[in-house]
Amino acid sequence: MLRPNGATERRFRGRILGAGTTSGVRIVVGMWDRSPFGSFTDVFLELADGSSVLLAPDEIVAAYVSGTYRFDTVSVVDVRARRTARGLELDAGPLQATIDVGGISPLGRVLRIVPKPIARDPRWLALIDPVARLVSPGSGTAGSAGNGRREYYGVTGAHDVTAVSGTWAGEPLGTLAPLDPPVAFGFASMPRVPQVVDVETTIREPAV
Repeated sequence: MLRPNGATERRFRGRILGAGTTSGVRIVVGMWDRSPFGSFTDVFLELADGSSVLLAPDEIVAAYVSGTYRFDTVSVVDVRARRTARGLELDAGPLQATIDVGGISPLGRVLRIVPKPIARDPRWLALIDPVARLVSPGSGTAGSAGNGRREYYGVTGAHDVTAVSGTWAGEPLGTLAPLDPPVAFGFASMPRVPQVVDVETTIREPAV
């Protein structure tokens, strides 16, 4: 979408899952039903030593995402996310994980108060960003991204993540833990309590 000032606006609608593990690996999974690049899943990780990894399904997604967020390593791998009765089965190169998802979280109940068209509006998201950062330290709804881009997270629903198991590079992930410390790929992290959220991400790129 081209805005009147010449800036480009790209929208991604789907779900983001964030969870920590007792091994120290923190996982953020983006499952995008609608995007400028079609439907895809990508994975952000922060490892126990603090290094960050992007697992992307193709070179185009890898280039765009790594131009928006910060990573130490970018890998193009076959990323497969399969919904199950209990949650999600994830197979992404060196990462294999089974993630259980429970009922609507306390955050999800609060989000129901705001009508979805308002909750996705960048003007609203810029207004409430200070409140979001106060309520959930490390998180946010509006901020700066790479290459002069501006990003907005419009969250409309949330469910608890209740369990995680699997391996990273052949080593056990351990069990579920808070997403703590907050991940630092961009201007904001997911909440500390492991959750999967329904979201529309809007990225505005400067005019060229």
